[in-house]
Amino acid sequence: MAANCKRVSFLLALVMTVVVTLSFTFVSGENEFSDLKIRTHLKRLNKPPLKSIKSPDGDVIDCVPVTDQPALAHPLLINHTVQMSPSFNPASVVFTESKLSSRTKNHQSNDITQLWHANGKCPVNTIPIRRTTKQDLYRASSVESFGMKNQKSLPKLKSYDTTGVLPQNGHQHAIMYVEDGVFYGAKAKINVWNPDVEMPNEFSLAQIWILGGNFNSDLNSIEAGWQVSPQLYGDNHTRLFTYWTSDAYQGTGCYNLLCSGFVQINREIAMGGSISPLSNYGNSQFDITILIWKDPKEGHWWLQFGEKYIIGYWPASLFSYLSESASMIEWGGEVVNSQSEAGQHTTTQMGSGRFAEEGWGKASYFKNVQVVDGSNKLRNPENLQVFTDEENCYNVKSGDGGSWGSHFYYGGPGRNPNCP
Repeated sequence: MAANCKRVSFLLALVMTVVVTLSFTFVSGENEFSDLKIRTHLKRLNKPPLKSIKSPDGDVIDCVPVTDQPALAHPLLINHTVQMSPSFNPASVVFTESKLSSRTKNHQSNDITQLWHANGKCPVNTIPIRRTTKQDLYRASSVESFGMKNQKSLPKLKSYDTTGVLPQNGHQHAIMYVEDGVFYGAKAKINVWNPDVEMPNEFSLAQIWILGGNFNSDLNSIEAGWQVSPQLYGDNHTRLFTYWTSDAYQGTGCYNLLCSGFVQINREIAMGGSISPLSNYGNSQFDITILIWKDPKEGHWWLQFGEKYIIGYWPASLFSYLSESASMIEWGGEVVNSQSEAGQHTTTQMGSGRFAEEGWGKASYFKNVQVVDGSNKLRNPENLQVFTDEENCYNVKSGDGGSWGSHFYYGGPGRNPNCP
């Protein structure tokens, strides 16, 4: 009897040892597989640089030859010849700045720079690329989804049921828009702030959307502006960004240069790089100028930052609807409210974190809002409308006239007594 008990105990111990060993082997193999995927993805994103620059904010900026950039790995761009300048720029022909009004005496836009400039610059025929790290990928929900938005990133307007559209899915907007037209670009001066973002998986941004197609399935979108996104960048810095998708955020496109697509030609501005200086409440105000337009000859969509930096372009071959023109333009702010399911709104701020009614020096703004028309000229949009999902959380107030042209204030604090 005792011998049988010992035999049973020995067998049980043996079985447990085998189970533990197999479990450890499985977990180790899974971790090795994940690490292999991460290493492979990092190799795909981080091209060998000719020079690297350490930024004061902790970023490493790699100066990569123009012809080695990630964009050219796209199947549609294998034999693509990089276009080093647009054939036409609507801003150089039509748009001239009006003199600043008296209320903008503490306003500056030409002094906006990026923090990494303090420690060097990239050589000719290279472009600056923010180096992606293992930690960046670990913060993503998966390697495959790294650098991608989800399908909840757009407000659905007018012909869509807007009752409760976005408070349920976590994305909230305060925007100005124009729709049902034929557009070849858009421009605006965007006030730059550093809003508080409560949760690591939330973000706050201000941007221009260039849109074409169906919101539900094959939407084409080109986007640019500034954002604070702890999950994407690992910090709370205000950063310049771009985005694109050709299938309503289902599988194509990404932020910045985190996938193949956007072709950069500029060696001075890093997509995803920190912006400086920033606006302060009741004090100096800073803004960035974003212009996106379609080259009438080559058909590519070009991006200009400020009055002198032509950054690069989205090739026309990436898109279906936008290969011709855009049917809708949006300007404004967006936040993620990840706490909506818990019944309590996030305290993530939009814009300056103040409501639109507070106005100059306090609320964030977009000014000199323009579109590029069929004659490739910048003009003031017609039939502008505004939209917000939850006006007690974030709101928008439009205006027109003077040196600011078409403009609006927007934003808010998120959770407050009227937005519980």
